[in-house]
Amino acid sequence: MTYNADVMNAETLLPLLGFVVAFSATPGPNNLMMLVSGANWGLARTVPHILGIALGFPLMIITAGLGLGRVFDAYPLLQEVLKYIAFAYLLFLAWRISQAGKPDVTTARSRPLNFFEAMAFQWVNPKAWALVLGAATLFTTPGGDPIAEIAVMAAMFGLVCLPNGVVWCLFGTAIARFLSDTRRRRIFNVTMAVLLVVSVIPTLL
Repeated sequence: MTYNADVMNAETLLPLLGFVVAFSATPGPNNLMMLVSGANWGLARTVPHILGIALGFPLMIITAGLGLGRVFDAYPLLQEVLKYIAFAYLLFLAWRISQAGKPDVTTARSRPLNFFEAMAFQWVNPKAWALVLGAATLFTTPGGDPIAEIAVMAAMFGLVCLPNGVVWCLFGTAIARFLSDTRRRRIFNVTMAVLLVVSVIPTLL
């Protein structure tokens, strides 16, 4: 495979980096769940969730870039159906967040997403799909090397997801002491659940 050096030069990489950072850092389902997880379970127990995002999202970019986006172009109804299935799953996750109480390490009922759940979640995250399809549209060049371009995008998102996830989780741990009161924790979790749902409504529309 021959890499086209003109594809990912500074004029392309810098705007792509800005796109990746801006959309990765803004509130969305992944970041809100990092915040909630940090507040309820701390950084150590949230690490598998962070790693699941950092690997799952780039894998999703590669898969979409190598042809899944074209499937959606050919069968737009499929994308529409999957979009609402994803929204239904997000409602379930929002309910789960709203019901999270003070962590009980003796049970498995109160826990953050594990590594594989976080990876799988990327496929039902409407904001993730919007980012993937938007990046593939904006930052691939006609006549360029699509595999190399998609690989660069995937690597960049993966590298940004790691520190971004840690930062959002630490935001959560910083307010954990404030949430030691059961009533405040309940209000926080319900508020985050509502924001999780609201964060994907623009994508649905």
